[in-house]
Amino acid sequence: MKHFYSLIFSLLLLNASFAQNKLFINMDIAQTDHLKAYGITYHALEKGYKADWLLNFRGGSFMIDFSDDIALECRIAGVYYSELTPVEVADIYSLVQSESENMEVIRLEKAPKVAVYVPPGFQPWDDAVTIALEYAGIPYEKIWNEQIINGDLSKYDWLHLHHEDFTGQYGKFYASYANAQWYIEQQIRYENDARRLGFRKVSELMRSVSLTIKEYIGNGGFLFAMCSATDSYDISLAAHNTDICDRMFDGDPPEPGAQTKLDFSFSLAFEDFALEMNPMIYEYSDIDIQPMEVGSQENDYFSLFEFSAKYDPVPTMLTQNHVNVIKGFMGQTTSFRKNLIKKSVVILGEREGLDQVKYIHGNYGRGTFTFYGGHDPEDYQHLVGDPPTELNIYKNSPGYRLILNNILFPAAKKKKQKT
Repeated sequence: MKHFYSLIFSLLLLNASFAQNKLFINMDIAQTDHLKAYGITYHALEKGYKADWLLNFRGGSFMIDFSDDIALECRIAGVYYSELTPVEVADIYSLVQSESENMEVIRLEKAPKVAVYVPPGFQPWDDAVTIALEYAGIPYEKIWNEQIINGDLSKYDWLHLHHEDFTGQYGKFYASYANAQWYIEQQIRYENDARRLGFRKVSELMRSVSLTIKEYIGNGGFLFAMCSATDSYDISLAAHNTDICDRMFDGDPPEPGAQTKLDFSFSLAFEDFALEMNPMIYEYSDIDIQPMEVGSQENDYFSLFEFSAKYDPVPTMLTQNHVNVIKGFMGQTTSFRKNLIKKSVVILGEREGLDQVKYIHGNYGRGTFTFYGGHDPEDYQHLVGDPPTELNIYKNSPGYRLILNNILFPAAKKKKQKT
């Protein structure tokens, strides 16, 4: 039966393709600006054009109903494209739908509404995802704790978290920055927010935010997290019934035996991890890979897994790229220890032969979560106060492409699993 349905789908695509020419955006190494190509595709969806994602065909290319306004946008943005005749389009669809090829056509239906979780006073260059959105021209809205507590997450299809600390320990910057003005102001702002929203302390506010986000995922939301928002978020879920914060963070000591009270059944991605309870150590747990384990920058690369486009379209979408080996980059959370990742989670990218995973994806309820280790794919070791990354220098960045794959992922038409 699967061959019958595949044939029907192919015929429908072919019939539709003969109605008009298509605008083809190749995503292989010949593309002049990979990152803005995602923005072009997003805008086409906003305008109601039909768009297809051709998985594993020339780097994960896009096919859009041809229009002069989309073509003009490509030329202005410096995105390479070509106009294809109905016969050329039919040939491509036939190849991609062939059972002998590890390719697939994914219809993109609706531009997702994007939210980025950022604090007041946020600077766009503090967050690689916001840099990518700004460069690609994809619209987003900023939300913070008050909007989440008040139930506003339901307005959005896709939520991004970056280097926030969901455990209530202020990023564990205490040892290095306790006397820095920005740290003092941050703590005052968080404490005022917690009281205003009805919480005794910041750790309790962040716990409520974490639980609300988990409910959002379960109801069908798409979560994408980077850097310390990955492990700190999952740790917050596992610690939903215990206080793991020391007195300099929330005014009282952690609960005795906090480690033994963690509930790993409640976390999304990680289990059996050990907390770093020393407040003077800049680390949350043993989930994160340490710099000495990473080694030299020259040898820091991770590889993307290849999945079956027809049987595993979701991980295939998330790993579309014009290369399959990508240079690594550091962050407060750089990578994840493989033996602490739950068996239900799909590993998308890792350092081969090592216990170091960079990129993972999983399901919860009707939604999904994707975690990507590191801070900025084109700034190897980003430090507090460093200047922003200029993406016009890195317009073909494979590391940034993974971020933008996630932004288009919610636009994909849901497909029934093949049997």
